[in-house]
Amino acid sequence: MIDHEMKIFTGNSNRDLAQEICKYLQIPLGKASVGTFSDGEIMVQLNENVRGRDIFIIQTFSNPVNRHLMELLIMTDALKRASAHRITAVLPYYGYARQDRKAEPRVPITAKLVADLITVAGADRVLTLDLHVGQIQGFFNIPVDNIFATPVILEYLKKLDLKDLVVVSPDAGGVERARAFAKKLDASLAIIDKRREKVNVSEVMHIIGDVKDRDALLVDDMIDTAGTITQGAKAIKNAGARRVLASCTHPVLSGSAIERLNGSVIDEVIVTNTIPLNGKEQACKKITNLSVAPLLGEAIRNTHNETSVSSLFV
Repeated sequence: MIDHEMKIFTGNSNRDLAQEICKYLQIPLGKASVGTFSDGEIMVQLNENVRGRDIFIIQTFSNPVNRHLMELLIMTDALKRASAHRITAVLPYYGYARQDRKAEPRVPITAKLVADLITVAGADRVLTLDLHVGQIQGFFNIPVDNIFATPVILEYLKKLDLKDLVVVSPDAGGVERARAFAKKLDASLAIIDKRREKVNVSEVMHIIGDVKDRDALLVDDMIDTAGTITQGAKAIKNAGARRVLASCTHPVLSGSAIERLNGSVIDEVIVTNTIPLNGKEQACKKITNLSVAPLLGEAIRNTHNETSVSSLFV
């Protein structure tokens, strides 16, 4: 009987997280050279035998996104051609997810395009965290496990001295996520009614729910330019909130995000390490960075052992 030994590889997108996961699982990180030719093309070489092995590639879509996507695709192709038994793409942050439908004329559906690329490259299944929208799972013709960082963030929040907590969704699309947090924290729910005029620019209209004299927690799946979250925090504070916290799974933090957060009324921003923080982001005293390595480690272990991944959330 063949023993399909588990091996974990990674590109250059979030090596620290990959090493932390390997440490949690008590296995070495797979040996691979992932670099570039002189013209910038991605160059990959596997430096150990993977024939018949159960392979997990940990690769997040951090900046530069296009390069890290190509690293994933080329590593997957190399593993497939080296006769790996099964290849699971572990994507802590699934990028290109915000264009998930034709919301206006003559636009692409990049979430579907990237799903096709990953599948054609040779991945047998996908493991990811907090997809921007759940229906992206249906864009793949291979199994997709979309797990949630909620337990990691909730464990931290329960240690804080929060009084009369209200969980706030920054827009109507995030109500389901905010409701789940509110239920777990035994808190009330509020919603910000927001009208977006153009990409990465938003305008807060009004707040549905009571935030006066309460601690407020803004919950989202990602913080990109931080415009939405800081405008929402200002509106909540103006409505009488005692203090304002924000949390997200994916700290994209592009453009002037750090400057906006530093200048905002937000007291603390709770994020996870699905995307690595750079020096400026690490220096931001408002940011608390939590690790999802144990969560992903357990999900990888359960996938390898053919046991339930959803059992992690029971």
